[in-house]
Amino acid sequence: MLSGSIIEDIKYQFRYGNMVMKLIFVNLGVFLFFGLFYVGSWLGQSFGPYTFLLTKLEVPASLNLLLYQPWTLFTYMFLHVGVLHVLFNMLWFYWFGEIFVLYLGDKKILPLYILGGLAGAFIYMLAYNFIPVFKLQVDFALMLGASASIYAIVFAAATINPDHEIGLLFFGNVKIKYVAIISLLMDVINIPSVNAGGLIAHVGGALCGFLYIKALRSGISFTPVKTISALFRSKPKVKMSYRSAEKKQEPTQTRNSNEQARVDEILDKIARSGYDSLTKEEKDFLFNFSKK
Repeated sequence: MLSGSIIEDIKYQFRYGNMVMKLIFVNLGVFLFFGLFYVGSWLGQSFGPYTFLLTKLEVPASLNLLLYQPWTLFTYMFLHVGVLHVLFNMLWFYWFGEIFVLYLGDKKILPLYILGGLAGAFIYMLAYNFIPVFKLQVDFALMLGASASIYAIVFAAATINPDHEIGLLFFGNVKIKYVAIISLLMDVINIPSVNAGGLIAHVGGALCGFLYIKALRSGISFTPVKTISALFRSKPKVKMSYRSAEKKQEPTQTRNSNEQARVDEILDKIARSGYDSLTKEEKDFLFNFSKK
């Protein structure tokens, strides 16, 4: 009964939850698959198939190898190895993803997630192909993880409203601009560590998140990513019905559509001019709507 209830909860969240929760479930699902695959490989002491599949989904630093597996530019950003790796990434994604959704709505999360991952991969490959200290490793370096995508979300949220505060253990309320900048600086300082490629990718993701908001405020849209976003949206069941052309729309439906139109108008204003440009009435309306 308990497992059945959990499965039903997951199905409900994936169908009706926001894009943040859907992406978290995708990442956790992929992690569980490879985790169980690894356990089976360990029990049988045969790691060949596991290693082969994993390396075919990780993004390589080598441009020559990338030509033979271009799909890795997308698959790597959904892969995690290690419980702490996926746990911290998903916690960060949940916290800052919810802040992002509060100010810009649900529709822009997936495009930014993918763009951030692509930016991280680009910076990673650029560094390994042109910076001398990494060039000796370029032929066998591989990268996985959602960190670059998540850094794009973090810096986008910090760019939208840098003075938004979050509660941190031992520190109390801290503005997210400080959390974002200090986290990135710590990563840059630690680039000489064993995870140099991943930390370099964080820089690309952070830059993407910052530029993404600046581009939205300049009126630039990212419509090419809409087809990818559509894959994650639940499709309504097709239902045939006939009604009189004179039938009026229900008052509840009218009210809901008016509220959604008002929200879209406010979100567009945030994208153009920033959260601080909103009036108190607009901020209150957006806050109350997000609680429904």
